[in-house]
Amino acid sequence: MKIRQILQGKKINALYTVSSDETVLDALKLMAEKNIGAVLVVDRGVLTGIFSERDYARKVILKGRHSDDTRIADVMTANVITIEPEQSLDDCMVIMSDKHIRHLPVMSDGRLLGIISINDVVSAIIRDQKTRIDSLESYISGSPY
Repeated sequence: MKIRQILQGKKINALYTVSSDETVLDALKLMAEKNIGAVLVVDRGVLTGIFSERDYARKVILKGRHSDDTRIADVMTANVITIEPEQSLDDCMVIMSDKHIRHLPVMSDGRLLGIISINDVVSAIIRDQKTRIDSLESYISGSPY
């Protein structure tokens, strides 16, 4: 399974972004409103970072900063690891596991296409396994479908 297929299969494939000049509070409000664990940081159409719940916990709360006067630029993860749409689900799992990350922006030719979360990965694996099981059960029972 390719990352492109996972993106296409997502119920909601909206990109939620903030700029690096916005406050942490702005990002948290967006994350709460959309029920998401991370937002992409985009400045002038270019992906410049990602801000996640983990960044908030480790770089804001534990450092004694305040959400309403801390800029995203000061706490975001700037060296964003990305994946391409033609890479495999296995590639995605290896990257997420090795890098200890839960969100992977999908890029193609410098263009941001979407984001894959660990939840998307697990859901894709479950769907794939169900399809395989159904197929095997049909094969065993002699049913054409």
